[in-house]
Amino acid sequence: MVGSVALGGAAPIVVQSMTNTDTADVQATVEQVFELARAGSELVRITVNTLEAARAVPRIHERLLARGCTVPLVGDFHFNGHKLLAQVNECAAALAKYRINPGNVGQGRKRDEQFAQMIETACRYRKPVRIGVNWGSLDPALARAMMDANAHLAAPRDAATVIREALIVSALDSAQRAEQWGLPAEAIVLSAKVSSVQELVTVYRELARRCDYPLHLGLTEAGMGSKAIVASTAALSILLQEGIGDTIRISLTPEPGGDRTREVVVAQEILQTMGLRAFTPLVTACPGCGRTSSSFFQELAQRIQIYLRTQMPLWRTRYPGVETMQVAVMGCVVNGPGESKHAHIGISLPGSGENPVAPVYVDGEKTVTLKGEHIAEEFQALVEQYVHSHYAERDPAREPAEAQSSA
Repeated sequence: MVGSVALGGAAPIVVQSMTNTDTADVQATVEQVFELARAGSELVRITVNTLEAARAVPRIHERLLARGCTVPLVGDFHFNGHKLLAQVNECAAALAKYRINPGNVGQGRKRDEQFAQMIETACRYRKPVRIGVNWGSLDPALARAMMDANAHLAAPRDAATVIREALIVSALDSAQRAEQWGLPAEAIVLSAKVSSVQELVTVYRELARRCDYPLHLGLTEAGMGSKAIVASTAALSILLQEGIGDTIRISLTPEPGGDRTREVVVAQEILQTMGLRAFTPLVTACPGCGRTSSSFFQELAQRIQIYLRTQMPLWRTRYPGVETMQVAVMGCVVNGPGESKHAHIGISLPGSGENPVAPVYVDGEKTVTLKGEHIAEEFQALVEQYVHSHYAERDPAREPAEAQSSA
């Protein structure tokens, strides 16, 4: 459990994101956390790397609460987390979860001492911990020891296999020590991130085989644009299909000036298209061909998709179940009527050489035919009408009066 968010077991897979603001900049961080939460992020991780950042955390938490935003904040600690948590008790209390990288908590004897300090703080404040191993910052002492041991084997394994094993051992050994120091097993989440699709799948399959801790999935340093989205989707979809993973984060590098919430949308779309969760109504649209000479259906599909996602922060509370709605925007008569009938509400726009009319189907039945210059506006109004009539939360106090009035 992180804040009010349940993790592991039969709980839904949770979408996480991370800010890229300087946490010491309270206002900028509050704004970005708010936007990530509004987009649907259920956990938001923030960097806590300086004393100024640690002191800013409780103020960020308070300002978010004042805006009605209760998303749990996860503190990301490297190198000096033990000092920051000890120096700023308000930070330790305000965070809903700590993320600790075993490769960055110190060297030699200090490593165990400093890791223990952070675990003791988590126990004192009853906070869960993600033990997050990363192959870019793997504990060097552990890696050297395992490489040396491998070199003395009669049949040494290749270096990649040894590094994969080191990732798994680092995560599991750290979790076992955390339990020895008093952190309950149910308060531990593990991750072992790499940037290669096949390596990630191999590591997490083995990690899942060896433990029952909730697992956080993510392809680290995935990159930018379509490459990052494709790579993350390929890796996570395999694991999710096998029942592996309890929280996910899509580590997209934003385009210059790009929207940080894109990573939230991609995470949601992976889970929703796999049928694991529902976040926002989905739009089915054809890719276009020689029959769809007009770009109108593309423009309408984009307009409806943006409209649905923009409305979700409001609809999420007012229209329970609306996230499961399916909308079809099709470009010609070949598959248009059929796909529209499969959707809750769909429109089949005229293709090249077809009559300039657009039949609309609601729950499989043709209800109206649109034509003229205002098809887009009229169809959007029909979608909104469908949402209100099919998903509006009923007011039990009004139903008896309404029933008496109709009688």
